[in-house]
Amino acid sequence: MRERIFSPPVRPIALTARAAALAVLLAVGGMVVRDTASAQGQASPPDRVFVEGEELVYNVRYGFIDLGQVRIRIQGTVRGKSSLAYEGKALIDSYPKVPFVDLHAVYESLIDSGMFSRRFIGRQKDNGNWDFARYTFDYPDHRVFIEVGTRDSVIVKRDTLVIETAYHDGLSLFFYARAKLFSGLKVNVPTIIKEQKVNTYIDFKAEHGSVDLDAVDYPVDVVRFDGNMDFVGIFGLTGGFEGWFSNDEARVPIQAKMKVLIGSVTMELMKWTRPGWNPPRAKG
Repeated sequence: MRERIFSPPVRPIALTARAAALAVLLAVGGMVVRDTASAQGQASPPDRVFVEGEELVYNVRYGFIDLGQVRIRIQGTVRGKSSLAYEGKALIDSYPKVPFVDLHAVYESLIDSGMFSRRFIGRQKDNGNWDFARYTFDYPDHRVFIEVGTRDSVIVKRDTLVIETAYHDGLSLFFYARAKLFSGLKVNVPTIIKEQKVNTYIDFKAEHGSVDLDAVDYPVDVVRFDGNMDFVGIFGLTGGFEGWFSNDEARVPIQAKMKVLIGSVTMELMKWTRPGWNPPRAKG
């Protein structure tokens, strides 16, 4: 069910296939997801997933070509009388010398400690202007307000969606995946993207293994999961994906592989700021 308040004609935000490679794990920014898995076997989000001041930097490549970086931060906390939320931010930038690719995007999310989104805004630079989409969640009234605009502040479209439960945005989903890593769940996640309801499937199969990481001189102990999307998302994200997260309390994403319209891209951890943490060494 959807209540449309106001929807004048809107200029499509330009998204090229070449820019697709930088979407990677955060390409779902601008979508909202809902976990409808059975309560059986679900684990509460561990305290060590959220660490204020954590910054993770990823290199994104297509084959042997380095395309850009994704930086993900926990910038601070917001405390209420009976609640706690974390301010997350993701910055996506193509490298200056990559031909035909000039992508700059910023995602910001207020993520409840209960692992759902309270507020989201995504910005993308297009022809010198910053187009944006803003989501404001009103859980008591079961609604999410959507504003889409251009030139930083000019709103060209407003919409309201009816929601039945707590939802995620693309950035809060990043932390949700970390929290669910060891759950063993197969999750069907109904997704709202481009104002359409689609599905994302994730299998937290908790397969242990190791991966080689350029940033360290030893194999990293990881847990693998995979999934599939039955839609074409922002930047051309589509089809299957795999993730390898650190096999420890931090559950830091070490590597991800995702399909986009132009092929397959890889995102790999290259730098990190997290007190007392380094990628865990694989045993044996």
